[in-house]
Amino acid sequence: MRIAICDDDERELHHLSELLTVYQSGRRGSVDWRMYCNGTDFLCEMRGGEYDLVLLDILMPGINGIQVARELRERDQNVRIILLSSTPDFAVESYNVGAYHYLLKPADSNLLFQLLDKVEDELKVQEEQGFLLKNREGVFKIAYTKLEYVEVINKTVFFYLTDGVIHEVSGSLTDFEEKFSDRTDFIKTHRAYLVNLDCVQSMEANFVVTRSGHRIPVSRPRRKQVRETYMRYMHRTGAADANNAEKTAGKMKRPEAPWRILLVDDDLTEYAFWAKILQDHGCVVQPAQNGLEALRLMGEETYDCVLLDVLIPGEDGFSICEKIHKAADVPVIFLSCLTEADSQIRGFTAGGIDYITKDTPVSLFWAKMETRMKLAGSERTQLCFGPLLLDLTRRRVLMYEEELNLTPVEFDILWYLSEQTEHVHTPREISDRIWGGQLWDGGQMVQTHMSRLRRKLEQAWDGHRFIESVWGQGYRFVPVNS
Repeated sequence: MRIAICDDDERELHHLSELLTVYQSGRRGSVDWRMYCNGTDFLCEMRGGEYDLVLLDILMPGINGIQVARELRERDQNVRIILLSSTPDFAVESYNVGAYHYLLKPADSNLLFQLLDKVEDELKVQEEQGFLLKNREGVFKIAYTKLEYVEVINKTVFFYLTDGVIHEVSGSLTDFEEKFSDRTDFIKTHRAYLVNLDCVQSMEANFVVTRSGHRIPVSRPRRKQVRETYMRYMHRTGAADANNAEKTAGKMKRPEAPWRILLVDDDLTEYAFWAKILQDHGCVVQPAQNGLEALRLMGEETYDCVLLDVLIPGEDGFSICEKIHKAADVPVIFLSCLTEADSQIRGFTAGGIDYITKDTPVSLFWAKMETRMKLAGSERTQLCFGPLLLDLTRRRVLMYEEELNLTPVEFDILWYLSEQTEHVHTPREISDRIWGGQLWDGGQMVQTHMSRLRRKLEQAWDGHRFIESVWGQGYRFVPVNS
């Protein structure tokens, strides 16, 4: 078991280290740990996947433990986080960042050892439950818990993992269905798709949406079965409150001109956290603690966007959103701890252009804000190239009025390339734009996504190749000849 301890109190670091020494001496399994005295040093060394468990103090100077946990969740959705504090006051916030447990300091040995035993058991199960996959690149072991969904395209089976890695083998879905036949956490939604129910964020009439934003089609004959199976599974496992999945979008560029944001939130801690993110990206942020104050400020100043909490004193955010639209033509984005689908639907019904939950990773929050702000400030909502139409507002791609099943990453790549027709984009440029330069692997990930995108475009219409490879340079979008 790989453990990290982050605490600014040297006595607590020593205490936890002694407890882990005692724990390891009575167990056969190997326990390795490393200690950090502040959150900044810890995050500087973290890329994701280094540790199975993190013991994290909440009250630290500089970046506190809750902020560290948010950043950590962005980089590693699977790591277990145990938050430590001398007071129970932060229990709710620990839940919001998906903490594994909340311990009061000084840590009790019996309780800590029980938690460590539980983690060890989970790691053993996690290691055991999986299957081997062989292709021309080698042999891989895929854990069921790390597999988001399976897709078949033209006799090629794609295995999409929760960390963004994609493995592909030649064959059909039938060749692998037996591996999932006795598992209740996977369901076949379509003749070409298998989905991990633990990774499902929401379910619509024609598709399910995974936590990483992939839209998986549900065929008409399977809709009722898929919905019933999903509801039974969620009720049994309690997975409805699971965290949103990772999407490591990375930091994007600052806006060309400072956006003026009215941030409405009565929780000063929450306001400070989100305002700092916006300010780091060049935005000017004005606070308001309730709806009446927000409406008054809007009568005095002009804002590019209102970022609105739902649970505020007086009238709730839904009601205030409706009043904002009557008073001014300004986009409203909800930022709330309410994650239920009903709340999100109410947000859109009230006139919000997006609904962002407060457990959203920082990079994804900014990516949503930037995208929505650009769309709200631009009259162009579509790009059209012959039969190919990009609906920028709804983030859909149509070919001859038939929607293509593109992933969010594929949509972003296509949008980026089509904005500069005939320009050759290097793999590094594409990686920097889509992932913020944090996932550079020499271009392999870009090549994988580009290959799938081109294949889907060509299958939809073989009359023109919209994306061309320029040998030794990169990729170019080629519009239809007029």
